Amino acid sequence: MSSVEDEATKQGNLLLDKGDFDGAIASYTEAIRLNPHNAQSYSGRGQSYLRKGELDKAIADCNEAIQLDPTLAEAYCWRGSSQGRKGDFDQAISDYTAAIRLNPQFAKAFRGRGGAYQEKGDFSKALADCNEAIRIEPNEGDAYASRGSVYSKNGDLDKAIADCTEAIRLEPHAAGAYCVRGNVFWQKDDIDRAIADWTEAIRLAPKLPQGYYNRGNAYVRKGEFDKAIADLSEVVQLGIRHAEVYGGRACAYSKKGELDKAIADYNEAILINPTYVGAYYNRGCIYGDWGHHDKAVADFTEVILLDPKNAEAYYNRGVNYGKKAAFDNAMADFSAAVRINPTIGCAFYARGCLHRQKGDRAKADADFAQAEKLGYKAKPERPELSQSNEPKAGDNRVNPGLLIN
Repeated sequence: MSSVEDEATKQGNLLLDKGDFDGAIASYTEAIRLNPHNAQSYSGRGQSYLRKGELDKAIADCNEAIQLDPTLAEAYCWRGSSQGRKGDFDQAISDYTAAIRLNPQFAKAFRGRGGAYQEKGDFSKALADCNEAIRIEPNEGDAYASRGSVYSKNGDLDKAIADCTEAIRLEPHAAGAYCVRGNVFWQKDDIDRAIADWTEAIRLAPKLPQGYYNRGNAYVRKGEFDKAIADLSEVVQLGIRHAEVYGGRACAYSKKGELDKAIADYNEAILINPTYVGAYYNRGCIYGDWGHHDKAVADFTEVILLDPKNAEAYYNRGVNYGKKAAFDNAMADFSAAVRINPTIGCAFYARGCLHRQKGDRAKADADFAQAEKLGYKAKPERPELSQSNEPKAGDNRVNPGLLIN
């Protein structure tokens, strides 16, 4: 390695450690220009692309590094991390395993493989890998944060908090540990402490999308909708295009009565993820309230196709059929709703209204009585149908780990 090439590689390493990924990429690129056969330079640039989020470029550089030097453990590790962030956890595990075989003391590879096992739901293997990472580097905060994440997914919340707290003690500026601990407090329904941890994570890493995403959804739950919209908009500004981000912001807009903006965000969420049940459901509720009953029926039909046991979707579709005077369809939907969920009083009441309209007083009285028994007060003297408009799954729930790995 020439002195100029060596200097370019060292500069790349220094800039990477400082978080200047573009600068690191430029330095590694210069080192590669000077010597296209240097596997370390490709590996370093691949890691820089990984940390910048340009995963395909990271994989391409790691492939080149491995071709030049099949014994370079780091290249397998960075490629495994890139594959994991793309959702290919089996390939990630394969790459991490190769890195560990080449370097049995490679704590980051154990930690990464543990994360991939966690995503696959294999918590025993995930925990074993995190334990090994801690054994190798007992003063490495990230290893404790990783194990804390595994504990949280496995329901061991107190152990998760203990590990994250240890991670913070070891590395007080580790935003990821605050983010994970905030997720655990959320699981324990301690919303204020969750928000405090996510706020600290954001202070430490102002471009950390998961902190804004989780805190924004927590604000939705607390009813602080302007704060929620601000946080979720920040996630969008950071270039994260996830359906749940738009769904959460849509829920906040809806709660504020800004329904045009809510519809726009639900449209975007569905465009990103056409199987997003909550977005179809909530958009259908808005359409129904606006009197756009055909659109509402279409959305609730989509919900039912995706989630055939969704009693509320049958009920709301039935209400909109009723508003369209499609009474047979409405009757069928209300009957489906009470068959799926025999405790849904509003569906008994709505079906009673239709029975009364058809002149079947006995069936109407039976349904009204059942509705009242379930806590839904029947008013047969002034029967009317109304939607159940409470926002459904996916709009105000945190999905820890959704945005970063």
